[in-house]
Amino acid sequence: MNHRSNDKKPPILPSTSNHAPSGEAEHQGSGSQILTLLVDDHTLVREALASLLALDPEIRVIGAAGNGTDALRLIATLHPDVVLLDLSLPGMHGTEIIRQVKISQPAVKCLVLTVHISEPIVRAALHAGAAGYLLKESSYEELKTAIHSVAQGRTYLSPMITDKVLCGYLEKQSPLPSQEGPWQRLSDREREVLKLVAEGATSKEIAESLCISVRTVEKHRASLMAKLNLRTTAGLTAYAIKNELVTSTGVLKLDLLSEESS
Repeated sequence: MNHRSNDKKPPILPSTSNHAPSGEAEHQGSGSQILTLLVDDHTLVREALASLLALDPEIRVIGAAGNGTDALRLIATLHPDVVLLDLSLPGMHGTEIIRQVKISQPAVKCLVLTVHISEPIVRAALHAGAAGYLLKESSYEELKTAIHSVAQGRTYLSPMITDKVLCGYLEKQSPLPSQEGPWQRLSDREREVLKLVAEGATSKEIAESLCISVRTVEKHRASLMAKLNLRTTAGLTAYAIKNELVTSTGVLKLDLLSEESS
């Protein structure tokens, strides 16, 4: 936890853009404050969280971001104690953000706040290095408790998530690689590509988003289809929806926009 002066300032609320830094605050607060960065692609959610967390004098929101690229940049410059992040973000999935933060800044605690409750998604986030996993249906009191817990070095899981993790462990009992399901065999990069494919991005757009070549994107796409035993983009999209990488509502919105532009 960072030591700061006792000056109190209102939280910096994010801008209306989902693809630009949502706001940066001067990096100072009291010694007991938990410096927190918000990462969510919905402006209203970021603003609501900032307002709620301002009610706790021991938590200080120092910035917010609407996508993974901006989140990583702010984490590197602001050095928060806790990053409160969703998993479904434009371009970069939340698990990849967690993985990179765990490597580059292991002292920073990543607390997932999301609607995703499927066991593979939970396992992937925890495996990437998440310090906690919270559902968006949680109460304000539980949110505060979770932030304080992970800031103190403890792991926090929502009760429903705890049940899923425990049940998954009891059912699988640390399966051998040959017993793992298709989802567990996907790399973080393959999951990123799968998410972008399901969102309707072309190979060129995926390459630009992930800073890789189009040829590499095609290799990842081929690997995905082989590992998942799928042959079409529609099949990949359906699989992504099933595993909560994207929502059916989001895919429907993309289809409607495509029809309008045609």
